Amino acid sequence: MSAPDPVRTARRAMDPLAPRSEHRTDPLIRVVRSRGAPPGRGAPVTRTRHFWLHRHGDRVEVFHRIGPEQLDNDLAGILAEELFAPGWLSGAETFEVVFAELVRSVIDDPLQAWTTFYANTLARIEECWERPPAGPAPSSTADFAPVYRRAVRLVPPGRVLDVGSCFGFLPLLLVERGRHSVIASDLAPGSMRLLGAVARERGQRLRTLVCDAAQVPLPDRSVDAVTVIHLLEHLEPARGEAVLAEALRLARRRVVVAVPFEDEPTAAYGHVRTFTRRDLVELGRATGFPFEVDEHHGGWLVVDTGA
Repeated sequence: MSAPDPVRTARRAMDPLAPRSEHRTDPLIRVVRSRGAPPGRGAPVTRTRHFWLHRHGDRVEVFHRIGPEQLDNDLAGILAEELFAPGWLSGAETFEVVFAELVRSVIDDPLQAWTTFYANTLARIEECWERPPAGPAPSSTADFAPVYRRAVRLVPPGRVLDVGSCFGFLPLLLVERGRHSVIASDLAPGSMRLLGAVARERGQRLRTLVCDAAQVPLPDRSVDAVTVIHLLEHLEPARGEAVLAEALRLARRRVVVAVPFEDEPTAAYGHVRTFTRRDLVELGRATGFPFEVDEHHGGWLVVDTGA
């Protein structure tokens, strides 16, 4: 199973950098950092390792004691395991809203909160690269770290377009290595505004583009490589084929696709379809270019468009 892909939908309708006092993404959900036990108001629903869930009238209130040092993408897995898998909360959009509000509740300044989240996550990805877990991945970050490492190794030097970037961890990892000029793209304006602000804060040069992955406003063969990492499982087959066709149009040298292998689509993460190795082979054959399919923490399709 792939790691959760939070705030993809919710960020289309929210500004991740707006002060919390000025922006509520959902009037029925409130996320609060509490230094002690939560206030004794409302009806307690459940208590988990990291959260207290209360109901106050029509509103669900999520209390936590998570500090800045814990602010990273592992929170996605914690939320999924403690509140969504047992059914205390449900729905992909609810997951996304709670995740975004959780990050913003830890540090008052929203840019500082998100910059801390990115710094911690990227540092832990690098730690997982240096010291891979001996057994099953112990966290969301560890689960996805080998996917990012494989993608970095497969992308040739030059200009790279990443489609469906969401948080944009892969574009930032590519930029850090100094071998790539990177464009991150996503349909959600909020996600690209957030990524651009964080990249500037980190002193990294990264271009962001708000667009549909099936209709990218760039000329034919305008980048050396296109990365489509854990995006196709969020799209119906026809839509996914259109995204792959667009990637082939844009890439001078290579298209890199990665998908999770699941028995059933994980609805909480916004997945709507599953893939097998055979599915990827069929996609590769339909491109008309030389391609390779293999498995590494999921499935990979690498199409060489420059052959």
